[in-house]
Amino acid sequence: METKLAKINKIAREKPKERFTSLVHYINEESLKSSHREMADKKAAGVDSVTKKEYAQDLDGNIARLLGKMKREAYKPQPVRRVYIEKAGTQKKRPLGIAAYEDKLVQRAMVPILNAIYEADFLNNSFGFRPGRSAHDALKVLTHIIEKRPVGFVVDVDIKGFFDHVSHDWMMMFLEHRIADKKLLRLIQRFLKAGIVEEGQWHETTVGAAQGGSISPILANLYLHYVLDLWFDKIYRKRAKGKSWLVRYCDDFVGCFEYEEDAKQFLVELKERLAKFNLSISEEKTRILRFGRTAQTDCKRDGQDKPETFDFLGFTHYCSRSKQGKFLMKRKTSAKKMRVSLSKSKDWFRKNLNTPAVQVMKKLRIKLMGYYRYYGITHNRNATSEFADQLKKQLYTWMNRRSQGKHFNWEKFSLFLRKFPLPRPKCYVNVFDVKPELLAHL
Repeated sequence: METKLAKINKIAREKPKERFTSLVHYINEESLKSSHREMADKKAAGVDSVTKKEYAQDLDGNIARLLGKMKREAYKPQPVRRVYIEKAGTQKKRPLGIAAYEDKLVQRAMVPILNAIYEADFLNNSFGFRPGRSAHDALKVLTHIIEKRPVGFVVDVDIKGFFDHVSHDWMMMFLEHRIADKKLLRLIQRFLKAGIVEEGQWHETTVGAAQGGSISPILANLYLHYVLDLWFDKIYRKRAKGKSWLVRYCDDFVGCFEYEEDAKQFLVELKERLAKFNLSISEEKTRILRFGRTAQTDCKRDGQDKPETFDFLGFTHYCSRSKQGKFLMKRKTSAKKMRVSLSKSKDWFRKNLNTPAVQVMKKLRIKLMGYYRYYGITHNRNATSEFADQLKKQLYTWMNRRSQGKHFNWEKFSLFLRKFPLPRPKCYVNVFDVKPELLAHL
């Protein structure tokens, strides 16, 4: 299977205008069983209420019946079950779509096929949910651009409700640039139009792509590849007066410009461009700010205290200098993300009030290491240390709430931490260690 997909990828790279006519047959017994094996055991069930464990009881028979329906073109995705999860740092909640189990399998089997084609097309400036690319890669490239290139202004953009406003018609048109397999196109369209079940009520989906599905990230990348990336690279960038760059992680992106005039014009034209494809920006969250090597000097000249900051991928980015006076763009965990993480840990301690301390400490070490491996990035030691200190205070409170009496003072607590030590914050990600291929075409 991997060899066949590698051939597709090779053709896609060598022939940018090639349209693939025979793809749906790659969704077969092998790929569906592989999808089943990769599925997390405790994934929430969709409208079918089927879990991985239940489906596995007759895996061969279930897969055979599913393939039979697909061959007869009788397979129709079930509506997505909509739930709401808390949105970081706000009182709002974010909608999440949970697909039926077989729909999860089919979507997961489709992802490698779509990746084989579109990884040949996607530009170097996009990082979200792509093989071999990460949020850290996006941060490294952004750091390189702002520190090494003539950046004077940054446009911090927020697309309003991106997943809720994706146009199905435009999505299918974009897919048809590369895919001529009508069965696969029809299958994707059925997923888009499967509908939503919320509180027992079915709702039609004429626009939007449900967040939570396996194919949602690559469809989002595909949509913004045509709507944003190509437009910026092939059209706007060429007529700008100065240098300009774009770094995108799914629907979150930052524009970097040499001149303020270009930054302002970009924002004007961006609004027009997005509107054509049923999208818009969030005015209150989008802004142009002076940022870069000369920002501190320019701000002082204009009577400003210091350059503004901007948030991207969970970090607040700010202008600074080394001990030698060299310009640096530094980053720290954003205040909003810090609050959210501490709030989640507080809730977790509360839910585990009666869990044995040994188990809590084991899980806490795992959670803390996951936090450090993301936020433990160059220049962010102080913020990760602050998080660790606050977490220890929560742990201390938790230890003393486990019984009516107060058994732990700080001295005893310190002895407890010697027996069950927590990992210490350190830098796990060197922001200056950039893969050379990620800097190509900058």
